[in-house]
Amino acid sequence: MMNRVVLVGRLTKDPDLRYTPNGVPVATFTLAVNRAFTNQQGEREADFINCVVWRKPAENVANFLKKGSLAGVDGRIQTRNFEGQDGKRVYVTEVQAESVQFLDPKDSNSGGSGQNNRGSNSNAGGQQTNQNGNRPQTNQSNRNNQGYSRVDHDPFANSGQIDISDDDLPF
Repeated sequence: MMNRVVLVGRLTKDPDLRYTPNGVPVATFTLAVNRAFTNQQGEREADFINCVVWRKPAENVANFLKKGSLAGVDGRIQTRNFEGQDGKRVYVTEVQAESVQFLDPKDSNSGGSGQNNRGSNSNAGGQQTNQNGNRPQTNQSNRNNQGYSRVDHDPFANSGQIDISDDDLPF
């Protein structure tokens, strides 16, 4: 069976960071996710989805995201229930985030207390951490790209005509 959720949206308020009795950090926040279509009045509607993240990523979310921040969430849907104050059973469906990616632009100032959101040990600025607070391995080919042309560079932009022999064609 499969239970996978990928969301991109904006936080509706600042994340709420709490700690369990054992000292494990947990952050809760709500993402406003735009629907892909408009209603009959031509307006775009949004869904408000509750998310929960644990451990180091929870602390990162609380430190670097705030109301209005753009975030990507990868996780799973989970339903829990408890007895409410009125004695009735209450059911809650939420996304258990396994990773949260900060998607605000590089120069935006969405970090807490006026900090830039490019922290060295955080998942700010598009860096991603998993549930254990570790960053996945990334390809570091950017450092050694000497002698290579840029992907968007057109080597034939100024040549007008290209001479190719029929023997050079693979067909």
